[in-house]
Amino acid sequence: MEIGGETVERGERRRVEIPVARLATGNLLSLPVEVLRGASPGPGIWLSGAVHGDEVIGVEIIRRVMEELDPDELSGDVISVPIVNVFGFINESRYLPDRRDLNRAFPGRESGSLASRLAHLFMEEVVRRCDYGLDYHAGSDDRTNLPQIRADLDDEETRRCAMAFSAPVAVHAGLRDGSLRQAAAEEGVNVLLYEGGEARRFDTRAVDVGVAGTLRTLECLEMCAVDPPDRPGCLVSRSTRWIRASRSGILHLDVSAGDRVEEGDRMGLVSNSFGDRKAVVRCRTPGIVIGHTLNPLVNRGDALVHVASLEE
Repeated sequence: MEIGGETVERGERRRVEIPVARLATGNLLSLPVEVLRGASPGPGIWLSGAVHGDEVIGVEIIRRVMEELDPDELSGDVISVPIVNVFGFINESRYLPDRRDLNRAFPGRESGSLASRLAHLFMEEVVRRCDYGLDYHAGSDDRTNLPQIRADLDDEETRRCAMAFSAPVAVHAGLRDGSLRQAAAEEGVNVLLYEGGEARRFDTRAVDVGVAGTLRTLECLEMCAVDPPDRPGCLVSRSTRWIRASRSGILHLDVSAGDRVEEGDRMGLVSNSFGDRKAVVRCRTPGIVIGHTLNPLVNRGDALVHVASLEE
């Protein structure tokens, strides 16, 4: 395999720095990539983190997964890119310096905006060498997420991988224009998007679930002999709904990620700073809490609690 101008042979582990662009100071900024080529042939998979620069959880998950893998015991290729949005990562920002969302810029263009150029580079150097992809994300905008997989569950092979990953919940999610998942799907690549924890944090549970799920997925693809943790049950959802604030004020939340809820259940209340003028927040659909805001200061219409309806 030739990647970033360097050749990686079977049974070899190699770190490659792929030039991205120069900063205003003239310093070169590169995409850090680690390639692990198994001694035996097999499928190719990429592991990507920090597509949104402040969602750092993938960095830790990928580090731990790569420590578990031995090229002599691996079939196929693993391409790990723990920090895709290198600009946002440095600035602890979701976005690139031009305020563009990298996950709306795929497949990109070689002569486009900064986001478009980085997306194009990732497609050319990483995605088009793989059969599968695992993209790691976290909650944004002061939100936290229950560990979950988002994927096209109508695709048989993608669903098989999602069930092997076995996060607490697998959510059927359509493809968004400009997303990495959409661009990869158009190349015939099966992609799982993992969500867990919050931005700028290594949430212990979300990291553990991500590492175990990734190893189970590699085992499902017959790529590795690593003995992953036992597979827990995985709930399936085909629809989700945000419960929003009916008034502005201070939120006192009564539920946490992972809680089961029924229609009409109290989820919290919004009050003024003196604790009166209370408005109860109630569940509008039965299911499981897969995310919620962490910010107690809310405006009318703000998203408070994310509930996933469950398949029987």
